[in-house]
Amino acid sequence: MLHSMTGFGRAEQAVGDKVFLVEVKSLNGKQFDMRILIPSLLKPYEIDIRKLLQDKLVRGSVECNIFIKQNGAAKPVTINKELAKAYYQPIAELSQELGLESGSVLSALLKLPEVISPSNEMLTPEDYKGFETVLTSAIDMLKAHRADEGKSIENDLLLRIENILLQQNIISKLEPNRQQKIRDGLRKVLEDNVGKDNYDPNRLEQELIYYIEKIDISEEQVRLRNHCDYFRSILTEPEESKGKKLSFIMQEIGREINTTGSKAYDSEIQKSVVLMKDELEKAKEQVLNAL
Repeated sequence: MLHSMTGFGRAEQAVGDKVFLVEVKSLNGKQFDMRILIPSLLKPYEIDIRKLLQDKLVRGSVECNIFIKQNGAAKPVTINKELAKAYYQPIAELSQELGLESGSVLSALLKLPEVISPSNEMLTPEDYKGFETVLTSAIDMLKAHRADEGKSIENDLLLRIENILLQQNIISKLEPNRQQKIRDGLRKVLEDNVGKDNYDPNRLEQELIYYIEKIDISEEQVRLRNHCDYFRSILTEPEESKGKKLSFIMQEIGREINTTGSKAYDSEIQKSVVLMKDELEKAKEQVLNAL
């Protein structure tokens, strides 16, 4: 099954006195590129979080936002008494000079920088295990979205390959007539310019065989069918990440189509080549979304 690189996952769960909220979004990307917003409480585990995201999401431009909310419990704080005392004296003197009430000094003190700061709370290993469950749930939701979108991409790619093979079958039917038209055309040119009896038919046949071998497209058609069959077989593989491999195969398909067009010298075959190129370009656009 094919997976897309695009998806979104969200999970929220209470762990102890905290509520963890995780949102993960992924878009197209050639490699794995991640931006992460993480609260200070989880900073010691940032490397583990990044590794978990990369191992599970593999490829794409990933954005992960993590939030922590207190679950109804008072968050412990620390009052820097020495700093508050140092602030008090100049504030009290200024209050007297301005004739302000001294009762407002305490509230002013508590608003000054670093007088009140959160305590150095640490996340326990048990709490982190609970957080990992929330993160994994968000990732699994994102992967489910990737799988759903991947189905539609896979169906469209199969249609494009089927259309390319349809045009290839048309070319195979046109090929015998093309060779005969080339033979007839060259004979007519010679007869019109040097006369029917003024050239060696045996020598002409030798030259025709050499020329037709040079513009023969049978090998290109065989390789094209093989590449298309290989492309379809890759889609059935259980591996999730196969977008790059499919892109490489499409390059080979494009090479055979281009060579067929350059050797064709036939307007009907050229029409089929143009249609195959159109289908291939549509397939390339879809593969850009594949994981």
